[in-house]
Amino acid sequence: MRVLRNPLDVFGWRRLSERSVRLRLTALYGGLFLVSGAGLLALTYLLVEGATAGASVTASTGLALTPSGERAMTATSHSIELHQLVVQSGIALAIMTAVSAALGWLVAGRVLAPLRTMTAATRRISDENLNERLAMRGPRDELTELADTIDELLARLEAAFDAQRRFVANASHELRTPLAMMRTSLDVAVAKPEPIPAAVRALDVKLREGLGQADRLVESFLVLARAQHGARDDRGAVSLARLVDLALHDRALAIAEKGIDVHTSLAPVSVTGNATLLSRMAENLIENAVRHNEPGGFITVVGEIRGDAAQLVVENGGPRLDEASVGRLGRPFGRLAADRTGSADGVGLGLSIVAAVASAHGGALELHARSDGGLRAEIELAGATRAPERASVCS
Repeated sequence: MRVLRNPLDVFGWRRLSERSVRLRLTALYGGLFLVSGAGLLALTYLLVEGATAGASVTASTGLALTPSGERAMTATSHSIELHQLVVQSGIALAIMTAVSAALGWLVAGRVLAPLRTMTAATRRISDENLNERLAMRGPRDELTELADTIDELLARLEAAFDAQRRFVANASHELRTPLAMMRTSLDVAVAKPEPIPAAVRALDVKLREGLGQADRLVESFLVLARAQHGARDDRGAVSLARLVDLALHDRALAIAEKGIDVHTSLAPVSVTGNATLLSRMAENLIENAVRHNEPGGFITVVGEIRGDAAQLVVENGGPRLDEASVGRLGRPFGRLAADRTGSADGVGLGLSIVAAVASAHGGALELHARSDGGLRAEIELAGATRAPERASVCS
C-alpha cells in the first residue's frame, strides 16, 4: 500500500514549523506587530469617528434652513469616509505586517547565526578531535557564555578520554612484565631433569593456556588504545584485498576443521591508513566469522569502492541473533549470550577493535543479524582509491 506524504513534507515546511526557532521568532515578531497595529488602527478609528461626528453635528446645527435630504447626504458621506479609512488602514496594516515579518525573519536569522555556528562546530567534534574548541568571539552575552561552557565541557571530555587511553596503554604495558615472569617460572619448573609428575604437567598446560589468553587480552588492549588514539602515524596506501586474503590464509586450518565454505569478491581497493591496525581489523573480522560460525557454514567477503569510500562486508552463518542487541558486539567485552563466551581464546574485544580502527580511519562499523542466522558486518573507510592489482574472486 502506498503511503501518501504530507504535502508540507515536500517543501520542508513541516520540519521547519516543528523545529525552527527562527520561524517561531518571526511569527512572534509579526504577531506582536499585527496586534499593536490593530490596536492603533482601532484607536485611530475611534478618534477620527468622534472628531468627524462632532464636526458633522456642528455643521448640521449651523444649517438651520438645510433640507433633511442634505443632512442625510452628509451622514452618508461621513460613513463612507470612515469605511474608506478602515479599508485603507487595514491594507496598510497588512502590508506592514508582511514587511515586519520579513524583517523579523532577517533579524531572527542574525540573532540565531551564532547558535548555528556553534551547532555546526559541535557536530564536527568527536572523540578523535576533542582538542578543537568553539572559541566564539564577541561581546560578553548569553551566547558567548554558552560557547565558553561548551568549550569547558569539551576540555573535561578530552582530559577524561586521554586519561582513559593512557591508563589502558600503561596498564597493558605493565601487565606484560608479570606475565613474562610467570611464563619464565613455568619454563624453569618443567625444565628440571628429574621426572615431572603428571599433575604438574597438567597444571603447566592449564597455566600456559591462561597466560596465552592474558597475553592476547593485553595485546588487544594495546591495539584498542592505539586505534582510539587516532592511528595518525605510519599511514600509507593499504590493499584491503591483500589483508583479507592473508587473514583467510592464516585461518585456513580452522576453516577446514569446521568445513566452512568461503566466498570472496574483493575489488582492487586501497585505503590510506595504518597497515598494522587495518590488518588487525581484517583479522578480527575473519576470526569472528570463523569462531562463531557453525559446522558446514559459510563466510562471504565482499570488498568494493563507492565514490571515495571503501566498503567491506563480511557475512557468516551461525545461530540466529537478536537484531536489537547485535549493536553491543561493537563495544568492549560486548557479548550476546553464553555461546559467545565459551571460546577459550576469545577476549571480547575483537569487534570493538574493528569499530575503533574503522573510526580512526574516518569510517564506521555496522552490525546486523541475518534473518536466517549469523552476522553481517559492514565497514566503510574513507580515502579509498582503486589499487593496480586485479580483483580477487575465489570460493
